[in-house]
Amino acid sequence: MTLVNTEAERLEAIDATTRGLTVIVPAFNEEHGIGNVVKWIHQAFEPSELAHEILVVDDGSADRTAEIAEQTGARVLRHSGNRGYGEALKTGIQHASHEWIAIIDADGSYPADQIPELARQLSRADMVVGARTKAGAAIPLFRRPAKALLTWLASYLTETRIPDLNSGLRLFRRRLALEFLHILPSGFSFTTTITMAALNNGYTVHYVPVDYLKRTGSSKINPVRDSLNFLMLILRMTLLFRPLKIFLPTSLFFFSAALFTWVFGVGVLHRLFDNLIAFEAECGVMALMLGMLADLINVRLRR
Repeated sequence: MTLVNTEAERLEAIDATTRGLTVIVPAFNEEHGIGNVVKWIHQAFEPSELAHEILVVDDGSADRTAEIAEQTGARVLRHSGNRGYGEALKTGIQHASHEWIAIIDADGSYPADQIPELARQLSRADMVVGARTKAGAAIPLFRRPAKALLTWLASYLTETRIPDLNSGLRLFRRRLALEFLHILPSGFSFTTTITMAALNNGYTVHYVPVDYLKRTGSSKINPVRDSLNFLMLILRMTLLFRPLKIFLPTSLFFFSAALFTWVFGVGVLHRLFDNLIAFEAECGVMALMLGMLADLINVRLRR
């Protein structure tokens, strides 16, 4: 399902980016950072011929976020209440004027001057992600272990190396986002979801190392709650698109447990735990059958 897979489509992608790019900035109570971010985006495009619009989605802010964004030259859409990071992005995508979309946070943590460079990579991929992998990236230490574990798990489940799973700086084709709009969540896991959906459906995702700066203001992410949400999301997306990646290891685990129980019971304890062995083997069979059924349904739905 890769979008950029022929020379004609590659040229079409280049032509599309020359026609324009919508930069979506979701913002919630970011009056101290939004003005500088909008100005930074404008400056980034000054030496470029790439047409662009800056679309700030004010997600029910109680401060002057929307007012400052308008004063600095952005087009502003407002939510009447706080609906979440993902909802702000979905609103922006649905109201974007251009086929190519860029998203960037309103806190000044991502280098806006890299957007034109990332746009030049769109001829090679369906999604281009600014990966926070440069030395000195200002990712809080207490968030790094969970981030590394979730990234490793997502890489295993998608069979793709993912340098940065949930970067908030990325560019993609609008119709790619619209294809998965019904499963994209309202919260911060939006970026994780669209990454997993794209990779599990054969789209090309290209990663470009970028700086990650100390944000303006305080973070709205809850490390424990949102890390658990990200974990459940990764498992849910894998069950949706590649169920055997979950059910097959689960089946092997139960079969191995049954074998271990038999060997340990007979060889060490000189007892045969036949009921436990039968239970573990049945769980293995059930997991295998559920995985095969889920995989067949998935293949049928894709066709």
